[in-house]
Parts: sequence; structure tokens; C-alpha cells
Amino acid sequence: MRIGVPTEVKEAEYRVAITPAGVRELTVGGHDVLVQAGAGEGSALEDDDYVRAGAKIVPDAAAAWNDVDMVLKVKEPLPSEFAFLREDLVLFTFLHLAAARPLTEALIESDCTAIAYETVSGRDGSLPLLAPMSEVAGRMAPQVGADVLQKSAGGRGVLMGGVSGVLPAHVVVIGAGTAGSNAAWIAAGMEANVTILDLDIGRLRAIDSIDKGRVTTLMSNRLTLEEQVAEADLLIGAVLVPGARAPHVVTEEMVASMRPGAALVDISIDQGGCIATSSVTTHTEPTYVKHDVVHYCVGNMPGAVPRTSTYALTNATLPYVVRMSDAGVSEAVANDPGLAEGVNVMGGRVTNAGVAEAFDMEFVELHDVLR
Repeated sequence: MRIGVPTEVKEAEYRVAITPAGVRELTVGGHDVLVQAGAGEGSALEDDDYVRAGAKIVPDAAAAWNDVDMVLKVKEPLPSEFAFLREDLVLFTFLHLAAARPLTEALIESDCTAIAYETVSGRDGSLPLLAPMSEVAGRMAPQVGADVLQKSAGGRGVLMGGVSGVLPAHVVVIGAGTAGSNAAWIAAGMEANVTILDLDIGRLRAIDSIDKGRVTTLMSNRLTLEEQVAEADLLIGAVLVPGARAPHVVTEEMVASMRPGAALVDISIDQGGCIATSSVTTHTEPTYVKHDVVHYCVGNMPGAVPRTSTYALTNATLPYVVRMSDAGVSEAVANDPGLAEGVNVMGGRVTNAGVAEAFDMEFVELHDVLR
């Protein structure tokens, strides 16, 4: 199989879809890997590193997209890349289609096969390709939140851990999945007062079993949310419905009840955001103020730490890439129900129920498309 790895074009996106070690695994297996010149520079990976691993360096995006069977990316294609989509192409990347109608329509029109990292599932129902980036974003959230809380950034001027004789910041995390639990642990490590809410008592028990009360766990309901959000210095939203648009669990009224200068970080923004006042921002202009609350809603948070993120992502995606390259995509998908869950669009049909529901489109079962 011929595999293309283009340079990411999203603003301030420095990750790349594969490391030289990943290239080596593929080339040893007899596959050709075409890496666009400079694609790894943002992750401190030079073209020579890829050449030594067996890749061919190509000069531009067209060469990395065209005349290949599969394209590996980190982020979803932007409009400038839509022309590269075609019927005989497999695209393997983060897509977050439930929050991106124009991209969904472009994928349908192209007849390509679009497989989303974020909806590939494990045997235990986990999301193994989303997990490493959720872990990165979760660990970053208290860091960026601590910066945003500084007065110079428009925040209340609260130190996360406080000092002797002074209360620490009150951090409220909504969602106890991979991102939320990591956010809670890092915030607790910064000596903040941390509360985490979720609808799943099992997740809360798991956090309690690790933290032994160092992080307060609460069942999520409307009244508890209202009370906790109003008292938060830093609110971190980490709600995920796989493949679907994130629900607005925090209303605009709740945000308006927060103290002036409080801050929020919406990790769910890739899927539309779980806070009603959230709108996607960039690393260049990461924050805005609404209701006197500083909002941080960067859509590709892990892109700020690309070296770590690139290695973590390749660790997770490479086994799937090898399997599809060796067996062919149709056979690999047919033999792996978890990988099949990742197929969002195939043959001009939407094969993910959450995406179809988000845009009131027809949903078609994948096995009906594969026939």
C-alpha cells in the first residue's frame, strides 16, 4: 500500500500523523510511505529522520495526497484540502464530523472512505485512538487554566495552589472520562481544591479509589451543576458523546453566575463544546471574555505540545495502520468491529449514527455499504 503523510495546515497545528519509528514498521512490511517535506518539523522530526526510516520525502501536499491509497493526518481536512478527496482514497484522521457539516458533505460528495480516530472503539468500549489526545488535553487544561486565571490574562488573579493561610483555586471538572480525570489529577497535583462531576457512578468510584478523597466526586445533576459552576474559579468541560455533538451541560445562565474573572476551559470544543457560551478559538488567539468569564476554547489543544502528542498518537494508531495496510481496508474493517466503528463515511454514505443525527442525514449500516 502507498501511504501519504501531508503537512498539517490547521493554524498552529504542529503535530504530524506518524513518527519515523512508525514509518519503519510500515516500510519493513513492504509498504511505501510518502511524507511531505517539513511535515515533522513542528514535532522536532527532520526529513532525514524519515528518510533513514525508509520514507520518501515529497515536495508538496499534492504529492502526499495524490497517487496514494491512504492518507494519514492528525486533524480534519480544511476546505483547501477538499479537492484532494476522491473515491479510491482512505482518509484516517481525527474528523469530529458532528460539528463540521461542510466537511461531512465534502466527504460524502467525494465517495472516499473516511475513518475517524475518535470513534474507533476497543473491545471494552474504550476509545483507544482518542484516549492519548484526551489525556494530553486533560493534562494541559489545568496548566492553561492557571495561566488564564492570572490577572494579566484577564482572570481573577488566583493562584491554583494558594499559599499558606490562603485558599487555593476551586477547580470544577465536568466529565470523568480520560480527559476529565486527567484534568482533575493534574489540578489536584497543583494543590487546587478539585471537584469532578459525572453521570457514571462507576467512573467516580474509580477516581475515589485512586485519590482517596483528594478529589471530591459528585453525581452530576442540574442543581449540583448550578451550585458548583457558580463557585468555580476554573471550570473545565470534558463531556464526550462518541461521534456525536457534545451536549451543552453548562447553560449560559450558569456561566453568567460565575464570579467576574473566573475562567473556563472547554476540552469538548472539537465536538461543538459542552458549555453554551463556548466558541472555538485558536492557539494564536486562545481566549475571549463573555459574562466577565475568560473562555479558553482551543480546538486542537494537544497541538501546543506536538512532540509529545505525535509520539502518543502514533503509539495508538500504528497497529491499525499496519493492519489496514497489510490486509486491505475492507478486510480489516470487516474483521474488526472496533475499527468498523471508526468508519464515518464510505461510498457517499454516512455510516455513523451520531453524525447522521447531527445533520438529519440518512444513516446507512456499514455492512450494507461493504456488500
